[in-house]
Amino acid sequence: MTYEPQRALADIRIRVQRELVDFLGLQTHYLGEIGSELVPVAEAMNGFLLDGGKRLRPLFAYCGYLAAGGKEDDAIIKAVASLELLQACALIHDDLMDGSDTRRNKPSMHRHFESIHSDEDLSGSATSYGSAAAILLGDLALVWSDQMFHTSGISSEVLVRSLGIHDEMRIELMAGQFLDIHEQALAASSVARSLKIARYKSGKYTIERPLHFGASLALSDSHQRSLFTDIFSEFGLPLGEAFQLRDDLLGVFGDPSVTGKPAGDDLREGKRTVLMAMTNDRADENQEAVIAKYFGDPNLESNGIAALQTIISETGAAQHVEDLIEKLTLTALDSLNRDEIEPNAHALLNELASIAIRRSV
Repeated sequence: MTYEPQRALADIRIRVQRELVDFLGLQTHYLGEIGSELVPVAEAMNGFLLDGGKRLRPLFAYCGYLAAGGKEDDAIIKAVASLELLQACALIHDDLMDGSDTRRNKPSMHRHFESIHSDEDLSGSATSYGSAAAILLGDLALVWSDQMFHTSGISSEVLVRSLGIHDEMRIELMAGQFLDIHEQALAASSVARSLKIARYKSGKYTIERPLHFGASLALSDSHQRSLFTDIFSEFGLPLGEAFQLRDDLLGVFGDPSVTGKPAGDDLREGKRTVLMAMTNDRADENQEAVIAKYFGDPNLESNGIAALQTIISETGAAQHVEDLIEKLTLTALDSLNRDEIEPNAHALLNELASIAIRRSV
């Protein structure tokens, strides 16, 4: 495989996509054998998983594997590709909890099944049907992530030693999701709490833990695994937080045609992000009144979005978050100056860091 970073990452992404296509093909056939009623489930899951996504978690995991001295291996590609199914679980459930209408320029999963209920004139509540379907499909994606990992073709020894970090990653994701919904229920915002949520809900399971997972797949020596765990935490934690902070900015200022979600969606949902916590800390009385009027309004329209965007910019919160992203990214990149990291993989990690932080979606 070439190690010109952009081409190398594109090659890994293609291989991950190929494994997902093969796995989902088998699962689609299996669901069809159970009953024709499950065909819409298979179609929805195929569309959700194969029609979009940056594949960041498999990329970080495989680059972590290579950085720790792992050799090219298709079984490892399949093992790390399973992380896309974990991501699907998180996104499907997250959209339901947030009441999001769209994902990647298409209806979110619960809205998609609401439409099926209405189009087929089924009995009962379309909203309840859509919500139940999204819960079950998110759970199915979580089960499939385990199944894909366990049947990847890696040896029993490698499987056993990587299970611990694999489980820890999933526990932290669920913990972060709960911290997020709990924060929404609190009356006041907090920069410290929002940073903690950013770390656990997104940062750790997007970057740090996939890197740890990759190292566990590569290294049989416990001392070496511990060494790379520390190295990847020094890199992955600040970069993961920067990744989520970029997400916060995109949730307010992102271009809907690029992000695939409506403009100002985080404002409409009342997301208590680091960006909004910093805005609240800096707002004067007049700005606080505007925030109270518009923030979290499910029917928020363009004039309210524009008013909130102006306040976020005028308070300096947006620029402060940009500065924090830059600081965290430099801290992460400085941590890669280690002789233990394979030189070619070093270049891949640098390129991945840029992709994660400079993104527009």
